[in-house]
Amino acid sequence: MSDPANLAAVRKQIEALAQASGFEERAVAEVGLCVNEAMANIIRHAYDGRHDQPIDVTAKADEKQLIITLRDWGNGMDPSKLPCRPYDPLEPGGVGLICLGQWMDDVLYALQGDGILTTLVKLRTPRTKQQKHERAAK
Repeated sequence: MSDPANLAAVRKQIEALAQASGFEERAVAEVGLCVNEAMANIIRHAYDGRHDQPIDVTAKADEKQLIITLRDWGNGMDPSKLPCRPYDPLEPGGVGLICLGQWMDDVLYALQGDGILTTLVKLRTPRTKQQKHERAAK
């Protein structure tokens, strides 16, 4: 559910999976923060702060990567279409998308007609900034 009280429990479960799958401590923390931020953005933006809406979170790891999906049934606004702005600590908002872009190797948003499926990918061997840029340009 979209209750902020659920954020810590989901984050801890995802971090435990990442750790058990052999990801380094820093990667585990980055993944946990990204999941927390993605869920907070769903609550804040897709559900306009409502705490009684569904968020389906799944995660799986293999020898190459950790894949986390978050499905919401919110307003269907695609975060990748938002204008990119530089981080300004004096201006609220935007930190979640910055974290996702910097710490995850792929962030994909798929419109579902009745919400969005967000897919976060963390590779065991992270892409370089150049590789991320080239991939995003395609």
